[in-house]
Amino acid sequence: MKKLFLVLVLASNLLIAQRNVSIIPQPVSLQINQGAFVIDNSTAVKFNTADKELKLAVNFFSAAIRNISGKTLLLNDVAKNNIVFKIAKTNGIGDEGYTMNVSPSSITIVANTKAGVIYGIQSLLQTLPAIRTNEVLQVPCMSITDFPRFKYRGMHLDVSRHFFSPEFVKEYINLLASYKMNTFHWHLVDDQGWRIEIKKYPLLTSVGAWRVDQTDKVWASRPQAKTGEAATYGGYYTQEQIKDIIKYAAERNVTIIPEIEMPGHVASAIASYPALSCTQQQQLPLTGGNYSGMSSNYCAGNDSVFTFLENVLTEVIALFPSKYIHIGGDEVEKGPWKVCPKCQTRIKSSHLENEDGLQSYFIKRIEKFINSKNRKIIGWDEILEGGLAPEATVMSWRGEAGGIEAAKAHHDVIMTPGSPVYFDHYQAGPEGEPLAIGGMNTLKKVYDYEPIPKELNAAEAKYVLGAQANLWAEYITTAEQVEYMVLPRMLALAEVVWSPKENKNWENFNERLKNHFKAFGQRGLHYSLGNFTVSIKPSSQNGRLFVDLSTEILNAAIYYTTDGTEPTLSSNIYAIPIEINASLLLKASTILNGQIMGVKAARQNFVMHKAIGKNVTYTNPLSRYYQADGPNSLTDGVRGTAAVGKYWHGFNGDDLIAIIDMGEEKNIQNIAIGCLQNYNDWIFLPQSVKFETSNDGNVFTEIKTVNNPIDINTKSVMFDFKTDFPILSVRYIRVTAKNNLCPPDHNGAGKPAWIFADEIVVE
Repeated sequence: MKKLFLVLVLASNLLIAQRNVSIIPQPVSLQINQGAFVIDNSTAVKFNTADKELKLAVNFFSAAIRNISGKTLLLNDVAKNNIVFKIAKTNGIGDEGYTMNVSPSSITIVANTKAGVIYGIQSLLQTLPAIRTNEVLQVPCMSITDFPRFKYRGMHLDVSRHFFSPEFVKEYINLLASYKMNTFHWHLVDDQGWRIEIKKYPLLTSVGAWRVDQTDKVWASRPQAKTGEAATYGGYYTQEQIKDIIKYAAERNVTIIPEIEMPGHVASAIASYPALSCTQQQQLPLTGGNYSGMSSNYCAGNDSVFTFLENVLTEVIALFPSKYIHIGGDEVEKGPWKVCPKCQTRIKSSHLENEDGLQSYFIKRIEKFINSKNRKIIGWDEILEGGLAPEATVMSWRGEAGGIEAAKAHHDVIMTPGSPVYFDHYQAGPEGEPLAIGGMNTLKKVYDYEPIPKELNAAEAKYVLGAQANLWAEYITTAEQVEYMVLPRMLALAEVVWSPKENKNWENFNERLKNHFKAFGQRGLHYSLGNFTVSIKPSSQNGRLFVDLSTEILNAAIYYTTDGTEPTLSSNIYAIPIEINASLLLKASTILNGQIMGVKAARQNFVMHKAIGKNVTYTNPLSRYYQADGPNSLTDGVRGTAAVGKYWHGFNGDDLIAIIDMGEEKNIQNIAIGCLQNYNDWIFLPQSVKFETSNDGNVFTEIKTVNNPIDINTKSVMFDFKTDFPILSVRYIRVTAKNNLCPPDHNGAGKPAWIFADEIVVE
């Protein structure tokens, strides 16, 4: 009986240990053993005191233990239970890897560098309580060998649109470090705020760091400042504060890369020093997204601009020890350059082809200066336009195309595509969620991301340094909201960039995440519980329409209705794909532990019509980023929703010209196409839609052209262009939607707009 009791106790202890080992990111190798190491007042830390780097790691660990328990560890004292830190040559784990062995009497962490020791400490801390507690500090006995998959593991924070205090920046860095992210991309300069003290140019912070407070209004709807209004919203970091934050980050093995935007997104600098723009006109700091009549680019033909930037960068480089300086380079509005005499003179005298060439000239000139200071530049993927600077690293944000192009040209790349690693996008709902800029990047979507595009071969893939998530702050005004938007998505990305690809497991990650949710709650951090919205995925098969329902929530059920009513616990339980054979409104909810989760049921309209499942061909290719469910999405019976990335086909600049082959002649009397307008996303209804029919697929007869009746400044609308006519027997239908340009007051004024279409309905 005693032996049985002992076995049961050991088994119970092992289960407890396994529950406590919820390390994120998942280590390369982890073996759980029986027993536990207890940290108490007699525990000693042993290390080589002559190693200054190791001493920093020990100080970090000792402070962490003191914070969560109040215990003060002994240093190099005689003790029965020891925690040993070593920096020693260890093969196979690289500069950031570590090994950790835990027995009942000792914990030993060995690494090649201080960085590896810090990461071992972070794994160790994840097995302990998150806050000060009276419970016994037990570390399960285990053996770990661990090292990262990618060398660049980054998080970004925009402090220009909204200023966050130095204390919160440290909290943000601490979150990064806890999950072995090693790079903090600090977006310090943009149109709406200059956040770094530059001693040579004090107006950058006395003027450019402050704007009229209009946080009560949605970003894109904020009116511009008027003369005499007090500029009270903003702030900046002094150079002493920046040095302190850099030191804090270095202790946690986080490198800070500063971003100093150029040649665009610099309205804050121009408000401070108007001579930097092409027009040299006075302007007030921008309050939000209204750029009407405002200058936001440096004048690329003015040599004094480059003198200014070299002086700014000299101070920046003196502060930041990072190898990289980020110089932005995105979304440059080149219209002012086209009418600026100095810029046009620069194009001619430097034998440049056009304004794209002028942008390339600008970036290359800045790169040459930064290289002279033994640093390298990173820029957003627009720096590819006109020719890439020789040693530039590309940060690919407009999808992965820029990164693929750069890697194929043997330039280093950091992947940061809007889908799925823009954390300013919704992660759930969107009903019941804080207002966000748009898009939907759920936890699972982030976890499923693979930073190496399939278009790259093995040699090219080596140029992908890693990945980064971006948090732009147009819609984020508080520290609490920053926490909510990054947690827990940052943990998913941490596992993507650290753990071996073959080790990733969504269900296992969710199980480990539970302990981290508990820790967030204990520490008072704000976080998302997950995406409870049911995913509705239609598929068309031989003219028949089916729907798959799924949820990211483990161990949850899905209840649904097809009569437009809200799902309840007595509604249909989803088990197999649902066949849709009539026009209807489907609604579905996630059920967990007998409760309906989420604020509002997911909903999807379906329409049955004569073109369902029929083949569609396009004259102009649709965008690779907005393909809905494939080429025949315009005839799948699925209507688009307010979510931009869902069930819409996108065309940028080109007209939508679609031909449907009905397979045989059919009698029809109505054709319609659904389109979307979303002003802030540069998506506008077409100028007009022309409907044509044919029986041979070659000669088409126009039925009608329908002009757009909706005001182009309407913020958001879904609209059906349609025509009725006497019954015709036709086989082919051609629909031509003529693209628009962004309107004059839009921040993309004069640039090609997007057409988004969801369904061509034929009846």
